[in-house]
Amino acid sequence: MPEIVMYTTGMCPYCVRAKMLLQRKGMHWEEKRIDIDHGLMGEMVHRSKRRTVPQIFIDDYHVGGYDDMAELDALGRLDPMLGLAPPRVPGDAAHTLDASEDAPT
Repeated sequence: MPEIVMYTTGMCPYCVRAKMLLQRKGMHWEEKRIDIDHGLMGEMVHRSKRRTVPQIFIDDYHVGGYDDMAELDALGRLDPMLGLAPPRVPGDAAHTLDASEDAPT
């Protein structure tokens, strides 16, 4: 399993959403509360170059915030990063119908 680190505060609704998404996937993470340990704010800014929470890291990859992680999930790229699915191969997208395939012949 990858190492997941999330910088958060106690009153952040996006932090709650990020934790819920990871929890639904059965993941565990290290939470670093920058509102409790103010020294972590500098660490977070140094690592992410951002001042907003949450800031999420999967191993050494900086995912970004909740919206960034939700987008990765919607694109099917989060599960492989979490070790929950094999990595996607370029050009190996699922087949979808287009209008020409749906038309009667």
